Amino acid sequence: MPRNLFITLSNIGDAILTIPALQVLHDALPNHRIDIVADPRSAGLFQHCPWLGELFVLHKRRGWAGRLALVRRLRRRRYDVAVDLRTEVLAWLLRAGRRCTRLNSPRVGGHAVLRHLAVVQPLSRGSPPATRVWLSDDERAQAARMLARLPGTRWLACAPGANWPGKIWPLTHFQELLARLCDQFDAVIACGGPKDFALAAALTRSSPLPAVNLAGETSLLQAAAVLERAAYFIGNDSGPGHLAAAVGTPTLTLFGPGQPERYHPWGDRAQWLCAPARDLKLLTPEAVAAQVISWRRKSMPAP
Repeated sequence: MPRNLFITLSNIGDAILTIPALQVLHDALPNHRIDIVADPRSAGLFQHCPWLGELFVLHKRRGWAGRLALVRRLRRRRYDVAVDLRTEVLAWLLRAGRRCTRLNSPRVGGHAVLRHLAVVQPLSRGSPPATRVWLSDDERAQAARMLARLPGTRWLACAPGANWPGKIWPLTHFQELLARLCDQFDAVIACGGPKDFALAAALTRSSPLPAVNLAGETSLLQAAAVLERAAYFIGNDSGPGHLAAAVGTPTLTLFGPGQPERYHPWGDRAQWLCAPARDLKLLTPEAVAAQVISWRRKSMPAP
């Protein structure tokens, strides 16, 4: 079977924003398998991709020796199309009939998804696709078991952590937000990675609603399956917000520093708020609650 190659990005959110370009590659050549190069943090996103040929993991910590070993493995196969969204040189070291990289694509501004789509623009046949995550029945069943003790179905997912302190909305703000929203939801799901466990535990302990802390307790795809069952998601500028948007959950991302116009979660149900002066301490729980309630009145069923 003919093969293409797709080289994605490393962080979870960044990798999710490359999935529309992956979809374009598949749609252009639907009879091809697609080998994917990913990072250890994000490789799980692609394990159930129905067009996946082989999944290669690029370990940054192995340095140039690791990169050269990966190049040698990839050169064993000839690709019809090699799409490289990560580097400007890797695709040119491989055996490929056609190479799509930032070096030979138009420079565009705007959202990261649009910049990635510019790389595969010669293959595109329509409007920009959505992001997505492929889940198995097993992951959905595991999510159902994790959430089985929560009452009702109007579950609010919260991700109170992020990869550096400047991106973290204060815990006290999250706590006040839950107090303001306790009549809008039935329960709270705290999520995130292992480093977010302490923040998530403090949030669930103080929650006025029944709550479960799943931070650090799930695989990447189990977390996506949990978020798929949530009625709404609120979190900082981090991976869980992109996961929530990719599974179609209404999503509100809170931005302080950063570039929301380029990196906000992609999708019709994704919203975001920017803190005054880019300082998350200045973004009030009242403002966030008003945004959530407004969305709920328009889109969510009444209790």
